[in-house]
Amino acid sequence: MRRLLPAFLLLTALTGCATVPKDPLPTVPNVDLKRFMGDWYVIAHIPTTIEKQAYNAIERYDLNPDGTIATTFTFRKGGFDGEPKEYTPTGFVRDTVNNSTWGMQFIWPVKAEFLISYLDEGYTQTIIARNARDYVWIMARTPQIPDTDYERLVAKLAGWGYDTSQLRKVPQRW
Repeated sequence: MRRLLPAFLLLTALTGCATVPKDPLPTVPNVDLKRFMGDWYVIAHIPTTIEKQAYNAIERYDLNPDGTIATTFTFRKGGFDGEPKEYTPTGFVRDTVNNSTWGMQFIWPVKAEFLISYLDEGYTQTIIARNARDYVWIMARTPQIPDTDYERLVAKLAGWGYDTSQLRKVPQRW
């Protein structure tokens, strides 16, 4: 039961009572799921409760034979030498036409919204967003990205109605 408490808190945060703006966020027109799989370093986020002190955060996706996405989210809490944390939600592709709208399930039966709203052609940078504009993740295949890329991605978020003052850069040291 004690191990389920952080997952429950994250689920509660992801399904909270945020108001949804009228304009839905964009999603990318097509995601090649096999190319999307693998490690993604969290560059910045508007964090959920459990992520507020995350260091070296990595989200890993693996495509299961049944089409679900095995997800492993790891980080160190509070510092580079902090306590290691790991969460293993399951992703479900909700829109199988473009593969960019997922549900992420931390606790059955609720699936939190997970939108692949930006993905570069090389599958090296992505933005995972939510229509509620309450949480967001800027991720990359490398632990750091150029400042110009970061600023461009933050500008996208601002254009989509996110309060970018809430963004937290995730310390990455690899």
